[in-house]
Amino acid sequence: MEIQCWEYGAEGLKRVYENSKWMVGVKHWKPANDISNIDCLERHNETDELFVLLAGSCVLLSATEKSSGGLDIQATRMVPQKVYNIPRTLWHNTVTSKDTKLILVEDSATGSSNSDVVQLDEAQRATARKLAQGL
Repeated sequence: MEIQCWEYGAEGLKRVYENSKWMVGVKHWKPANDISNIDCLERHNETDELFVLLAGSCVLLSATEKSSGGLDIQATRMVPQKVYNIPRTLWHNTVTSKDTKLILVEDSATGSSNSDVVQLDEAQRATARKLAQGL
């Protein structure tokens, strides 16, 4: 047996390690996560998700549903080498700069079958862009 090592250098997300319980991914900037293109949030209904910022800058958008309808969107500017947990069912997305490198850890069974995506309307997109300014 020997030590294994993985890396990923292209844009977007790649699962670099996965077993029957959890997976580790490397995530870089991609057009959909650019401040000018953020148009949706996602949530994982059964599992938490962890992020660690290694390089660049990232704002974690999160949102809870208002009793009156719509979403209350918040932003958390990530600090390198801190671990951020996205609890299950919390709407979220990442807004990244082109030099961003994140580590992502989540249950290996997390996927489209147990997750939802909500498209943001123009007012919500404007709010998200305003909250993420300064990347």
